[in-house]
Amino acid sequence: MMRVLFALPDRDFDPTEAAVTWRVLTAAGYEASFATPSGKPASADPSMITGQDLDVWGRIPVLRDVPLVGLVLRANRDAREAYAAMVRDVHFATPARYEDLRVAEFDALVLPGGHYARGMRAYLESPVLQAFVANFFEEGKPVGAICHGALLAARSMSRATGRSVLYGKKTTALTWGLERTGAAIGRVVRFWEPNYYRTYPDEPGEPRGYRSVQTEISRLLASPDDFLDVPKSDPAYRIKTDGLHRDTLTDSHPAFVVRDGTYVSARWPGDAHTFAKTLLEVLAAI
Repeated sequence: MMRVLFALPDRDFDPTEAAVTWRVLTAAGYEASFATPSGKPASADPSMITGQDLDVWGRIPVLRDVPLVGLVLRANRDAREAYAAMVRDVHFATPARYEDLRVAEFDALVLPGGHYARGMRAYLESPVLQAFVANFFEEGKPVGAICHGALLAARSMSRATGRSVLYGKKTTALTWGLERTGAAIGRVVRFWEPNYYRTYPDEPGEPRGYRSVQTEISRLLASPDDFLDVPKSDPAYRIKTDGLHRDTLTDSHPAFVVRDGTYVSARWPGDAHTFAKTLLEVLAAI
């Protein structure tokens, strides 16, 4: 049985991107393994599960238990059910530590995303995990990265070239358009923590969006044009970019996924089903 590794932070990852992908791959017969910095089971961003703390009354006792905007911003029912099943899996409960990972033990690697800086930065900035990711790419094994997971891939440097493993590849990730929209909403509904949707806020004097996922990744590619977004000529452009529509197992119209050889990338939770199915196509061709 082929083994797929899901690398996760200890906390605050996006439940949709990890769990929907896990469900699609395991349903197809692949064995999923997990890894975290501590070797302890990971936990998703709780706001993405409950919807709490995503309304302007999110700091008020009792009222915070009655989400409104949070019900729209959190993971949808399909993703929450997938997450509940994933956390019951014995492999999820017994993850490896990053330090103990060996490329030879896995057939594919999945890098989910998440935006909450409190937990995600340890994942995105881990030199141990970056080295492992780089080795995985250099072995030519399939890698799937979605949202901030593609930022982790971009930061992983090839030992042979000293460049990002995405140098010379086509990729997508969380676009500045989606990140900017999320940040604008977050500044209102979560005003006590206005950068909730910006893992890396811009520093004073920097152009707006300089530290966005799209902009940082683009700086590490062979050409900024290698970062792909939905072309305006796409007949489904509106539903792919409005941040309101999400794909399903049977409807990929809202999704935008990029495949470059054995590397698959996607933008945000709304692409998760199509992302997983595309990764399945790569695995089936091995």
